[in-house]
Amino acid sequence: MKRKDSLRRGSDSLSENRPSGRQKFHLQPNENEHLVGVGFRCWMAGYQTGDIACWESAWNHYAGNVGVETAKDLVSELSCWVRSIHMKTARPIEVYPMNCAGFCRDECTAISLIAASQNDQCPALRACAFALLDSNELDEVIGSTDRFAMTLKHHGRLLSQEAIVNMNAHIGNESKLAVH
Repeated sequence: MKRKDSLRRGSDSLSENRPSGRQKFHLQPNENEHLVGVGFRCWMAGYQTGDIACWESAWNHYAGNVGVETAKDLVSELSCWVRSIHMKTARPIEVYPMNCAGFCRDECTAISLIAASQNDQCPALRACAFALLDSNELDEVIGSTDRFAMTLKHHGRLLSQEAIVNMNAHIGNESKLAVH
């Protein structure tokens, strides 16, 4: 089941699109975690809206932060990773608006997928994949996650272990997972 209406859109007010609860999980994303989160947001928004400007925004963000040559490798793997998530999810994936400073639950989980892969945390990787997809069809997503994580690592873009979310503690607590 795929739904194209899951992108949260609204006014330019960022607070309207943030969960109302207080955050139990809190991450101050480093530059690399922010890169992954913004890339996930932009690429998923592109799938959900059909607006190529979302993908252009991802490209511009990556090229501006890592340079054009590195961006070519990273955005190629980013696109495969997000496409696999988009195709395998059994539920709508939520992303914050493009200009939002924080990350929502699904964006945090996506960041956590990459961090778990880079830090060889297989149980966390599988738990995050299941939480994000709400599906048992994990293999393709885990494969694309590993490829993107390795490409990031190859280019010196490492995510910290602190970015790995304990999804078992947060299932059902969507409003407690936002990152600011």
